[in-house]
Amino acid sequence: MNIFRSLLGKVWHDPNAAEVVKISEGQLYLVRSGAVRGGRECIYNDAMATIRRVPSMEHTFQLVITRVYEEGDQELLEDEEETDEERVFLICEELEFRTGMTADKEPTFIWRDLQGDVDELYEFVAAGTNEPTRAFFETCMYRAMYERKYRASADNLADSDLQEFIWQPPAAKKTKGKTTRKASGSQQETAPAAAAVTAEPAVATTSAASPPASPKQEKKKAASDPDMPALATELAELHLWEKVQGQFIKQADVTARVAKNPAGGQYDYWLVASTDEGQVLAHRISSEMNQRWSSRVLSLTWNNISDNGVGNSWCLRFDTQEAFDEFQRAFTRALWETMNQYPWEKAKFEEQSYVMSSNVEDVEMKDAEDESDEEDAVEDELDKSEDEEEEEEYDEEGETPALPKGRNKQLTVGYKGDRSYVVRDDKIGVFSHTGQNQVKYYASISNVATPKGKVFSPKHVMLHDQDTKMVLMNPSEPHSLYNLDIERGKVVEEWKVHEDITVDAIAPDNKFAQMTPEQTLVGISHNALFRVDPRVSGNKMVDSQYKQYVARNKFSSVATTEQGKLAVASEKGDIRLFDSIGKNAKTALPPLGDPIIGVDVTANGRWIVATTKTYLLLIDTLIGEGRYTGSLGFDRSFPANAKPIPRRLQLRAEHVAYMDGAVSFTPARFNMGEGKEENAIVTSTGQYVVAWDFAKVKKGQLDKYEIKKYDQFVVQDNFKFGDDKEIIVALQNDVLAINKKSLRKPTRASLAAGGRSRSSIVNTPY
Repeated sequence: MNIFRSLLGKVWHDPNAAEVVKISEGQLYLVRSGAVRGGRECIYNDAMATIRRVPSMEHTFQLVITRVYEEGDQELLEDEEETDEERVFLICEELEFRTGMTADKEPTFIWRDLQGDVDELYEFVAAGTNEPTRAFFETCMYRAMYERKYRASADNLADSDLQEFIWQPPAAKKTKGKTTRKASGSQQETAPAAAAVTAEPAVATTSAASPPASPKQEKKKAASDPDMPALATELAELHLWEKVQGQFIKQADVTARVAKNPAGGQYDYWLVASTDEGQVLAHRISSEMNQRWSSRVLSLTWNNISDNGVGNSWCLRFDTQEAFDEFQRAFTRALWETMNQYPWEKAKFEEQSYVMSSNVEDVEMKDAEDESDEEDAVEDELDKSEDEEEEEEYDEEGETPALPKGRNKQLTVGYKGDRSYVVRDDKIGVFSHTGQNQVKYYASISNVATPKGKVFSPKHVMLHDQDTKMVLMNPSEPHSLYNLDIERGKVVEEWKVHEDITVDAIAPDNKFAQMTPEQTLVGISHNALFRVDPRVSGNKMVDSQYKQYVARNKFSSVATTEQGKLAVASEKGDIRLFDSIGKNAKTALPPLGDPIIGVDVTANGRWIVATTKTYLLLIDTLIGEGRYTGSLGFDRSFPANAKPIPRRLQLRAEHVAYMDGAVSFTPARFNMGEGKEENAIVTSTGQYVVAWDFAKVKKGQLDKYEIKKYDQFVVQDNFKFGDDKEIIVALQNDVLAINKKSLRKPTRASLAAGGRSRSSIVNTPY
């Protein structure tokens, strides 16, 4: 194999080269080895085989078999239910990869189908491939297996180091000498052994190629609990955020474990830290932890709220990059299994890679007080004079008028006429935008009722037809929508959508449809996407524009682009992108596990922001590689091995420690306006309005957010249409307008501060 050294040096040493080696012609077969000759099925008649790197996971490679189309075939297949364009296999020892020869003396590559039956094998017949190319491909496969197993570079390996990966028949394996490297005894501390032979093994706690255990490593092994097997066990420093000093204070050197508690069920995982004296902490792993990884300082920070309601921020700082990586993989797997109630090993490899890539984070752990750079400091100084005046508090003059029972529940901001609408039980308050960051009570619509006179509290509202109408969802009548005439202040029509299909969420036909006379709108049920046209007789659902899935997908929200393309999110956490209604999704992004409660998309469709309880998920839909490079995921499918990297926007754990409660975001929104580029994202949690600088987020600065506290819980907030500075905010009992400049960088002072400017508050008993 030494004849390939120079060639390997060119293709293997370049980490930016996605493709290591390719065989451009061949056929892919599925072979059932225990069957007679009829057990050989042709999967792709024309295909190519490629060994690819996984960009987001070091020492990880894939064997990709891609279907090759004849000219004109691809267009015919675009509207098929699901186009099977490629098969992706994680390159690992468990594939039992081997080479062979057909009866016609054509070279073949054979490997196990790890997701199929035991007797099923894949065979790629590399017809026409010469011997040097075949041998080079084989060598690259063995090198990829080596790196996967030992988490180390395959550079400068001797040929003998790869011998252990050359497959031997079972009979030969029994007599084969023990010449291979063996993992250390700490392997027993990982998840059950059955997981170790899957396509994506559970996290190993110690590298198989590591030297004999040091005294520290021996102490680490001894810290395990036989009643709670560990997915990972690593040495780390444990820190606690000291709220008064505003910094992390070291508590102890600990052994940190991701441990499974069998007594709590199949998917009950805990983060445990202990010293020689005993256990220091044990926190159940869940998304409520608000976990955040920093690869710069090799740390994990998270929040924990005690039984008495006191919130703290904790930090583990690891000794080495390897320890950090192993612990991160184990923690991510444990969290994913907890959220999905499903074994990690049964997830497809590309789904696992997508989930792991969501941890990519490059934000340094710093004191909350010391986060501004020179640019931000200059901006703050320029904004101070007028904002400080605006932020002064005033005592309320006179008595506050009594509000009707209940609390504000929803806010919708108008597109035309400078109006906002706030739902409070069976009433809708109408507020005018008067300028200078102020809103004024204008009118109210009382006793919202069906045409038959039955009063109801709308579950959701959406402006329609140039803000002359409002579409209402009645929780008691899930099969219908209601048309409220805003000028008359009365529900004038019931739109029966379908007898058997509920309407769980609605969206405009396109991003700016509410500014036009467009009559149709988009609706979703738990497993269907459809168009509603109130002009048709009978049921208002358009039969020709209806897509239903057999499974219960638990669709939860929908948003549209300026061109009417659709993003549909679900309670399971997955996101589907459609170019039109009635067809299959062009892109299906797998779930991280947290339910998505809201989704928004930029007008051009480039960016999606999905809201979960504890973080926002930002996704770039631009396809960056493959034959559809430059297209959006709404129009074409992402290659299986090149899904977008989801970015988490979340509050830093040390900031949450000051906020007296767990994070619970309201649906996030981009600022919007025709012909205007989105440059901010706004949401809220508890008593806080939170806004991210979208331009900085796109540069990778994921913690560039600002915040403002109020004396009440924020129900909902959104930018005024066509404005990226004025934010309309609905509190439980107030409605106000604020300038985005009045938000401040999160510090101990800004997070604890309250108050409001009386001039911008409307407190009215509408």
